[in-house]
Amino acid sequence: MSLNKINSNIKKIGVLTGGGDAPGLNAVIRAVVKSAIRQYGLEVVGFINGFSGIIHKDYRELTEANVSGILPRGGTILGTTNRDNPFRYAVEINGEKTFQDVSDQAIENLKDLGIDALAIIGGDGSLAIAYEFYKKGIPVVGIPKTIDNDLSATDVTFGFDTALTTASEAIDKLHTTAESHHRVMILEVMGRYAGWIALHAGIAGGADVILLPEKPFTIERICAKIQERSNMGKKFSIVVVAEGAKLESGEMVVQRMVHESHDPVRLGGIGNRIGEDIERCTGMETRVTVLGHLQRGGSPTAYDRILGTRFGVKAVELLVDGKYGHMVALKGAEVQEVTLDSAISQLKQVDPHGELVRAAEAVGVSFG
Repeated sequence: MSLNKINSNIKKIGVLTGGGDAPGLNAVIRAVVKSAIRQYGLEVVGFINGFSGIIHKDYRELTEANVSGILPRGGTILGTTNRDNPFRYAVEINGEKTFQDVSDQAIENLKDLGIDALAIIGGDGSLAIAYEFYKKGIPVVGIPKTIDNDLSATDVTFGFDTALTTASEAIDKLHTTAESHHRVMILEVMGRYAGWIALHAGIAGGADVILLPEKPFTIERICAKIQERSNMGKKFSIVVVAEGAKLESGEMVVQRMVHESHDPVRLGGIGNRIGEDIERCTGMETRVTVLGHLQRGGSPTAYDRILGTRFGVKAVELLVDGKYGHMVALKGAEVQEVTLDSAISQLKQVDPHGELVRAAEAVGVSFG
């Protein structure tokens, strides 16, 4: 092992995983640890359960030995949470919940532990927190993670390919039972306010109807498509709906609110809503499958393992080079860096008139 010349200001780095989990997190952690130690002789500390680990000084030393074997594992060995924002931390005072800024305490904890820089792995919420730390003088680099693929500054986020594969396999399975029983099968997938999982999985799985947040739908148009298929002798249909899909009125179905989260809205239930409406207007037996957290679990695909590894190595390189306040990003075939503020400035959504949507429409897919 030969060490590269390093920035003398960096001796020990911290790494954490924030927000929802995604396949490939362990691949990133492994790459951060192995490249930091092997290439630059750095110490690495992993904070437990996201930003909570910094607030409460809950951490573990990370060595090559304790990241051995984690590449194919789903989840994250460090744990994660989509709460515990240090800039808006939930506390209870006199029996009432309130929010406080405990970021200064978190920064003091970093100093006490001798942490010179942070690699923060997360989606838009975690990266927004990373940017706030950077503005307070903490050397930070972000690594984009979300199955939703909704970060505009990178072509792809790791975790998306695995979630897409899971959703596509689910559609394949629904096809056989839908055809056998002459039913309409609805698959509700994740994605929040972006329809990337629904669009890609729907095309890959041969769905008849795909419902996206970016293309408002009506029940009448969905039923017309199902009836058209029935008239052609196709006595079953497959509908893929993103959890954030909207009616033309703009209505989305909200499952619940989590006020201490960066994004308090928890979507879910749109599949059951349209299932009842489809059964009522077509008379066809309709069943709903909510894929849920199956999309976020399990072993990452080869693509996500490779992308996560590339992102982890690049993040350490940026820290060593002093390029703080940046996020690693895939641009074409290359892993590059973009500024954190640009990374979180805009949600990446499906272009409702884009080539992928047009291709789906050309082969008969209805978008409601």
